[in-house]
Amino acid sequence: MSTSENTIVPFPTKAADAAPNNFEKIWGKKVKAHGYAAIPTILIRSQHRLGINSTQFCLLMHLLDLYWSRDRPPFPTKQQLADRIGIKMSSIKPNMKALEKAGLIHREQHKTSAGDWGANTYHLDGLIAKIQAMEPEFAEEKKKRVAERKRVETPKGKRPKE
Repeated sequence: MSTSENTIVPFPTKAADAAPNNFEKIWGKKVKAHGYAAIPTILIRSQHRLGINSTQFCLLMHLLDLYWSRDRPPFPTKQQLADRIGIKMSSIKPNMKALEKAGLIHREQHKTSAGDWGANTYHLDGLIAKIQAMEPEFAEEKKKRVAERKRVETPKGKRPKE
């Protein structure tokens, strides 16, 4: 019978000096500590195509900043949004209506226990679906761009016959 040595494996610890990711490299660790929002580039590049003005785009950015979980859509008050953006509260409602009419958001109204209207919940399923539907076009455009770059970078004598 042979005896085997006991091997002690240390419990993994979080690396204190983990290499900074690109966000940290650009903005710094302290800025990252306050959080950041994931905004699809397709959304940014498609603002005009979606038919939204700068205020509506800004509202979407703030809603996305507050959208942390698929099962918990954002629910800021109109006043909170107005304060964040620096516009009058009266400008929020018509712009939200326009986003709703465009099918990008769906507002769910809530009443408080006192019977007053509370903050709306903003469902972004329409926006997500529209961006996902645009993705194949952006993928095709990217594919063509990569192919053209490769063609241009290849010496003329080594390019395939066109």
